[in-house]
Amino acid sequence: MNWINDLLWGNGIAHSILILSVVIAVGIQLGKIKIFGVSLGVTLVLFMGILLSHFGLRVDGELLHFLKEFGLILFVFSVGMQVGPGFFSSFKKGGLTLNMLACGIVFLGVATTIIIHFATGIPMATMVGIMSGAVTNTPGLGAAQQAFYEATGRTDETIALGYAVAYPLAVVGIILSILLIRYIFKINLNKENEKLMTEEGNHSDGAIPVSLIVKNPAIFNKKLAELSSFLENRQYVISRIYYHDTNKIEIADADSVLHENDKIFVITTDNDAETIKAFIGEEIQMDRKQWIPTESELISRRILITKPELNGKRIGDLKLRRLHGVNVTRLNRSGVDLVARPNLSLQLGDKLTVVGSEVAVKKVSELLGNSIKRLNEPNLITLFLGIALGVLLGSIPFVFPGIPQPVKLGLAGGPLIVAILVSRFGYHYKLITYTTMSANLMLREVGISLFLACVGLGAGEGFVDTIVNKGGYVWIGYGFLITVIPLLTIGFIGRKFCKINYYTLMGLIAGSTTDPPALAYSNATAGNDAPAVGYATVYPLTMFLRVLCAQLMILFFCI
Repeated sequence: MNWINDLLWGNGIAHSILILSVVIAVGIQLGKIKIFGVSLGVTLVLFMGILLSHFGLRVDGELLHFLKEFGLILFVFSVGMQVGPGFFSSFKKGGLTLNMLACGIVFLGVATTIIIHFATGIPMATMVGIMSGAVTNTPGLGAAQQAFYEATGRTDETIALGYAVAYPLAVVGIILSILLIRYIFKINLNKENEKLMTEEGNHSDGAIPVSLIVKNPAIFNKKLAELSSFLENRQYVISRIYYHDTNKIEIADADSVLHENDKIFVITTDNDAETIKAFIGEEIQMDRKQWIPTESELISRRILITKPELNGKRIGDLKLRRLHGVNVTRLNRSGVDLVARPNLSLQLGDKLTVVGSEVAVKKVSELLGNSIKRLNEPNLITLFLGIALGVLLGSIPFVFPGIPQPVKLGLAGGPLIVAILVSRFGYHYKLITYTTMSANLMLREVGISLFLACVGLGAGEGFVDTIVNKGGYVWIGYGFLITVIPLLTIGFIGRKFCKINYYTLMGLIAGSTTDPPALAYSNATAGNDAPAVGYATVYPLTMFLRVLCAQLMILFFCI
């Protein structure tokens, strides 16, 4: 029976894999348990690691360090790839305000942490761990641990202990802050929903279909190509023309001529629809099916972009109308319909709505790929190239006046920034950035599970002693203050002065604390996607700031 003893208490590879697997599997299962409708999710992996480590089940230190850092890289890179495409667009109208408020939450949390440090004398390394737990930010914990190790050449277990102690009540504190804001401002959810629907109706960049009848004498007998000079900077595609004199529907092209009382089918945006209606003539009620009658040879299909060589090419470069006689009217990306403008760049996974004859559409389908199987193949080159560039960027030292040690983005910040840039601009350099949601989620969950398991196994030996004998229980209270003071302050400002919709404010609070349980609660309460949009808007910048602030606080106060 020696083999069982070696497997459970030894130092071999089999022992390490067994312990890590048990910690992750049991921790994830326990994380599904809900208390008052809230669960800690994958965070229970951390506490499972602490528990097993407390009873003597540990993993080799060097192996633990490697797996922890690699797990962190996988997690932040996957997050960056997911939120990257919407990161830059989030700074449009509304997004800038949300991100400024999120920055306020981050900086108020840092200020609260520093005040508690000077008031209590608790080492800053420990306070940074408490702060990371208080805002449920795991990459910040990893960045703080790495910065401390690189600056001092040793580890400080109290960083992870502070995180573990503060985390559970932080989840409750975030949701409690959301509820307190609702109570303070006496918010009526039905009214908030009505306001949200009104706002969304007034601001839409998505593609919409419009049927028009030509009434403007200025465009009688004009070619469609000549309209561009009148409708400059407007987003629209004229898909089909119903000729009044022949009663025939044809595919529109640049040489198609408009006549009085001809009908046209236009794809445009809410913002440009009124201008186009006023210029062309009058809107008519004509069902989309009427534009492809049963006796017509025309068909409409959605075709999936799956050929790698098309990644980054513009729709106009394909010359589909000229070469194949089809019209591209809409582009669906991540569930959103966009007007298929000629200068719009394609990405793998896009869906084009194409109208033409059956033969032509079939030929275009072969040209574009339209193979779901091909999309399911993982693009590992982009993944590992991005990680390599992220590690390189994270290792570059930046010197700031007043800070004794150079600042590095580290293994959390570097891959996160590279992932955001690659997912947004990678197609310009022929990098295939498309990843299925399930594949991205798998990488993210594997990464965070490995990281938390390793952190727990490394910190468990002194956890109980810290809580019972070293006053660690007061850290819980300090963590709660770091959680609620910034959230309530900025939440009040956001609602009172910025007039932010409560559902969006819920997403802002969840995103600024990078807290998935709070987002899940917000989504369940709202019943719409406004909290998720607010969360995604502030998440990338908040994640970056929390990683950077954790490093700066370690380097500035601990050296």
